[in-house]
Amino acid sequence: MIREVLRMGDPRLLQKAQPVAQFGTAELAALLADMRDTMAHHNGAGLAAPQIGVDLRVAIFGVRANPRYPRAEEVPDTVLINPVIEPLAADQEEDWEGCLSVPGMRGMVPRFRYLRYAGFDEQGRRFERVVEGFHARVVQHECDHLDGILYPMHIRDLRKFGFNEALFPDQELPLE
Repeated sequence: MIREVLRMGDPRLLQKAQPVAQFGTAELAALLADMRDTMAHHNGAGLAAPQIGVDLRVAIFGVRANPRYPRAEEVPDTVLINPVIEPLAADQEEDWEGCLSVPGMRGMVPRFRYLRYAGFDEQGRRFERVVEGFHARVVQHECDHLDGILYPMHIRDLRKFGFNEALFPDQELPLE
């Protein structure tokens, strides 16, 4: 089922989400199905449970051919529950981001380029990955949602934040 995506300004997006305590449940499966349907409907690269009003530390992400990310490297379809992120280097890079909860806008956001993330899948199996680039950016963006952080909170120069049509008139949108 496609769920309503909360928009910036909704106080539920600013709360720290609660850890998932039980895995492999019908409720968790239903939540993940709704998140997948919602993300696909909006051509998203990822979605966090708080974005649809669910106060749990659950994120999904994955990118293949996607009209919102025409030049993006592939990111495997992932269910990430109760995540932990560890930057592997201090260097960051800035790039454009957008968000389903901040529709029609983009901003230049600094993110760690290299990181390790760990968490659990829907059955409670622990996994970890070392990633870089766009994959690392997507993970950080979605995990921020679990801590009540929206990407505009990271923007260093507000001159690099605005509506897509104003920032990129008559241009293909950059990756988000």
